[in-house]
Amino acid sequence: MTAVAALSRPTLVLNRNWQPVGVANVARALVLLWNDSARVVDPSDYQLYSWDDWSRKKPEDGEPVVKTVRFELKAPEVIALTTYDKLHRRTVPFTRRNLFRRDRHACQYCGVQPGGNELTIDHVQPRSRGGATSWDNCVLACVRCNHRKADRTPAEARMTLPREPKRPAWNPVYSARNVRVESWERFLSEAYWNVELLGP
Repeated sequence: MTAVAALSRPTLVLNRNWQPVGVANVARALVLLWNDSARVVDPSDYQLYSWDDWSRKKPEDGEPVVKTVRFELKAPEVIALTTYDKLHRRTVPFTRRNLFRRDRHACQYCGVQPGGNELTIDHVQPRSRGGATSWDNCVLACVRCNHRKADRTPAEARMTLPREPKRPAWNPVYSARNVRVESWERFLSEAYWNVELLGP
């Protein structure tokens, strides 16, 4: 792995209460470590490491490393901030990418997964009748179902949705980067990933 690739890897950021608050790249994580604003958390035993401690820890074969003039530094996967104790409270932005993620790249009427080019965004309540372009009024639909529904409501078209569309409950910090590392599972519960987050 190149030095640039290692520096670009994701690092989970915990607040000082060990609650996940974001994802940084390794380069940013190492700056926080160097400035004494964070400690590296070893996911295997939860031990905390300062810059001096971490720089003396020998990386194992195959682990991603950042090479310096004097030594190799293991790329941290998790860090804990030393002073910050707040939680981010943001909502997931309504974007095409996030809509595809929420609907699992599948038509919400027939369940088919034809691929991105064959999926369209359907307004459950048609725009011609005041339907908004929003989380709770838009779903993915294959070209065939979208054509069949046309400018009608699902009830009028005799089509059903398996679930009511709504804003997803993921933490936007992670959904934006679309990353997740296996060792993070020790710090993230399913409740954390799925709970509805409040706005700012």
